[in-house]
Amino acid sequence: MEEPAATVGVLALQGDVREHEVAFGEVGVRTRRVLRPADLDGLDGLVLPGGESTTLSMLLESSGLFEPVEKAIVGGMPVFGTCAGLILLAGRVEDGRPDQRSFGVLDCTVRRNGYGPQRFSFEGRAAPATDELGTEPVPAVFIRAPVVVEVGPGAEVLATEDGDGSPVLVRQGHILAATFHPELTADRRLQQMFAAMARPAACHGR
Repeated sequence: MEEPAATVGVLALQGDVREHEVAFGEVGVRTRRVLRPADLDGLDGLVLPGGESTTLSMLLESSGLFEPVEKAIVGGMPVFGTCAGLILLAGRVEDGRPDQRSFGVLDCTVRRNGYGPQRFSFEGRAAPATDELGTEPVPAVFIRAPVVVEVGPGAEVLATEDGDGSPVLVRQGHILAATFHPELTADRRLQQMFAAMARPAACHGR
């Protein structure tokens, strides 16, 4: 019997929401925009997209979503954070605003805008550090991207910046996070990886 397709929520408060929807649709994953707490019901996974991390933090508060999203993640719902989404997941954030909140569930330290301002955005490659991604580098678009300064023992590095060696893709149990924007390229390996993490048959603690 064929497994039902996963339904993945995309936090739609700010950022490149449509691009994530298109990317996941190409690998057969249904998406739903998450704008209020009720939108989390019945999801198999959640994407925290890129955008501006301080703005996302404030919008999560004002929309009443911060605590419900935190509860879902802590309860085991698979989550995929990209760029600003990684900052929201990180246990430790450097150069953040004093009032900026993160969920603190990923054992790593990140530096906001670690590569510099918008004009230093660039296209690079992520070199796989695990057989799960194969051997070919993953195309990676870095837009005001954070830098992973340190990865603690609770998390594993899945890919590093090609030629630099710094971590750009990390995983900790049901949490996947990238410093770049995988939805802006034609490579769908990370969407497929997250789709496997968000299989409806999995227990997400709900």
